[in-house]
Amino acid sequence: MICSVKQSVITPTINGSDTIFRRKNPSAIQRSLILPSLNGNKSSKPVLSMSKPLHVSKVESFALSKPQKRSLITCNAYEADRSEPIEAPVVKSEAAKKVKIGIYFATWWALNVVFNIYNKKVLNAFPYPWLTSTLSLACGSLMMLISWATRIAETPKTDFEFWKTLFPVAVAHTIGHVAATVSMSKVAVSFTHIIKSGEPAFSVLVSRFLLGETFPSSVYLSLVPIIGGCALAAVTELNFNMIGFMGAMISNLAFVFRNIFSKKGMKGKSVSGMNYYACLSMLSLLILTPFAIAVEGPQMWAAGWQTALSEIGPNFVWWIAAQSVFYHLYNQVSYMSLDEISPLTFSIGNTMKRISVIVSSIIIFHTPVQPVNALGAAIAVLGTFLYSQVIFPRLWMNIV
Repeated sequence: MICSVKQSVITPTINGSDTIFRRKNPSAIQRSLILPSLNGNKSSKPVLSMSKPLHVSKVESFALSKPQKRSLITCNAYEADRSEPIEAPVVKSEAAKKVKIGIYFATWWALNVVFNIYNKKVLNAFPYPWLTSTLSLACGSLMMLISWATRIAETPKTDFEFWKTLFPVAVAHTIGHVAATVSMSKVAVSFTHIIKSGEPAFSVLVSRFLLGETFPSSVYLSLVPIIGGCALAAVTELNFNMIGFMGAMISNLAFVFRNIFSKKGMKGKSVSGMNYYACLSMLSLLILTPFAIAVEGPQMWAAGWQTALSEIGPNFVWWIAAQSVFYHLYNQVSYMSLDEISPLTFSIGNTMKRISVIVSSIIIFHTPVQPVNALGAAIAVLGTFLYSQVIFPRLWMNIV
């Protein structure tokens, strides 16, 4: 870019973004501010010519009586499309993103805590986990169908191949969901989540022996506190129940396969996290409903419903509705957060979620906890956190 000024005794006139110097003496010596001028002819046209906007960094002085022997303006110019980056919007954008992620996490944890509270209340009064699981999926499916019909949410564009790849994910999700609900119907919520914190151990074992993946020694070492903490919490649990324990273990294994199938089957699919979970819920509902009818059946449900209403009253209906709605909402928010954060951040958030659920359930339900049992839970959760610090940076580097 070339800019030139014809200089004599001048009077500055600044108008908007254009800087124009008007001549008082027509006999002037042409000087170049930055680069030599390409035009040596005199002209009565505006004395400052430019092809792109200038950035004037310093004005030394204006001589109104005597001509100056040097350039009046030190002009460090750069093209507008190559200007220095403006930091303020970037900083503002990063701060807004952190606030958004914080809101996602706070909402996710709060919804999960509320779901676990109402779910446990329902299961205490109505011990039919297969129907409870079915109602949770049905409520979420209905909510998303209404959202799509009213255009509150964008309808996903799916095809047969999408549903084909989603089917094994839905099978694993259904098994994991029912097994976790069965577990919580038999044992305390805190104990179920302590055992479920051992999911990373299942993930590594399945990946190692079934998929042939290898991991560094630090990953295997991080599993020691997870397994040890879960074992210590199990043997010191005051209200230990084998069905509840096995339900949590089966849920861990099922969710590991769900993650594996989801990772393999959804590559290249352009479906948002919210819509992906909605489709997953609908397909899981279709899979679960016939099994729920076969295992428990309408006769058992009717008898249990009458008993619960007589003991709890109308509030029981509210508990059913609340646990179904909050189940869908907390899962939906967790899938939506995956669109915004890395797997490492998500894993850390999931660990903190378990801590919030364990602590809140112990407080609300007055669950008796021995010091050794609390120590085992703390070790298991700490091991899960260490595992996330070791494994996910490695996976994220492979993805990027």
